[in-house]
Amino acid sequence: MIKCLLNRGMRMRESWALPVAQGWSIATLILLMLGLPGHSAAEHGGAFVRPVVDSVIGSYEAKTAMSGAIAIAGSDTMQPIMAKVASVFRQRQPDVKIAVQGGGSDAALTAFVQGIAASRRGDGNVKGHLGSNEITVLASSRPLTSKERDEFRARNGYEPAEIPIALDAVAIYVNRSNPIQGLTIEQLDAIFGRDRKRGLPEDIRTWGQLGLTDGWEQQPIRRYGRDKRSGTRTFFIHAALMDGEMKTEVKEEPGSAMEILDLSRDALGIGYAGIGFQASTVRILPLAEKTGMPYVPPNAETAADGTYPLARFLYLYVRKDPKSAWDPEVLEFLRFVNSREGQEAIVKAGVYPLPAPHVAKNLQLLNGAAATASALRNGSN
Repeated sequence: MIKCLLNRGMRMRESWALPVAQGWSIATLILLMLGLPGHSAAEHGGAFVRPVVDSVIGSYEAKTAMSGAIAIAGSDTMQPIMAKVASVFRQRQPDVKIAVQGGGSDAALTAFVQGIAASRRGDGNVKGHLGSNEITVLASSRPLTSKERDEFRARNGYEPAEIPIALDAVAIYVNRSNPIQGLTIEQLDAIFGRDRKRGLPEDIRTWGQLGLTDGWEQQPIRRYGRDKRSGTRTFFIHAALMDGEMKTEVKEEPGSAMEILDLSRDALGIGYAGIGFQASTVRILPLAEKTGMPYVPPNAETAADGTYPLARFLYLYVRKDPKSAWDPEVLEFLRFVNSREGQEAIVKAGVYPLPAPHVAKNLQLLNGAAATASALRNGSN
């Protein structure tokens, strides 16, 4: 059986050769053949259940027509999410030009801290460059570290405003042909980690070590992940490997879509990426904290209550001096993100909405306590 799967993988590789030679990008091909990153797996025959935004979160009301430019750069995981949110926002505020660029949280962080331009191209409705010469908003798939906050403060005299906008789960993906039912975090550490800080005595290199039979016993595990610019990689190393070293044989890709493509073509592959990159060609494995504990699938509930061990928030960071007013277009965009329509756009992009208490905290930062209470009351009516 495993030989047949490997032969099928070779045929898939050959099938990609012609369109690539004709100039199609791998990203375009994966959008067409695997489904848009950020679309729910239910649309691809998977098990994703689209969560419902809390009804207490109020609707967006555009009281004033805005103009201006916003440059959002950072997380590859968040790029399709922010593109979706920006598209819906511009239906309400068409004169606000928004450019969204990925490339990795860690890569964009330096530009954000130092005020370097990293994302200037406009969206499909914008000609030429944005007027801004710097990243307005950093999209990060992990929180900034104390060292990063200190560096920002040293350069700017204040800390950036931190606004969580969604819940996510770093999912463990395998080829859809792989029969494995789940993994423990200890096993995950022994598969990807060089140091095995979670204490598993044996390095895991074959699928047979994970209990697979029927020809899988001696088949090697082929590992895929994100490159060093990625915040998802940083999060995975911290949360799964306990800050241990990643094995050198992990094939690290510059984007999650590329990683899913690798796994779609490799029956022996395993990798990690945000939940929004589901496709019919791969499966997501439930995880257990330790041997003997139940496997927990990633979903809105397990991400919110923390029972899924690789749950996380997704963040926007803004260069906002507390002594100065918000840039009007940025403030309006952030208010939209924290509205019912903004959170619904986030859900449609394939990740999980914020619980209402987190939205309330964000709105308090943006609007003040009185406006926050009013917005939540309006949402419950």
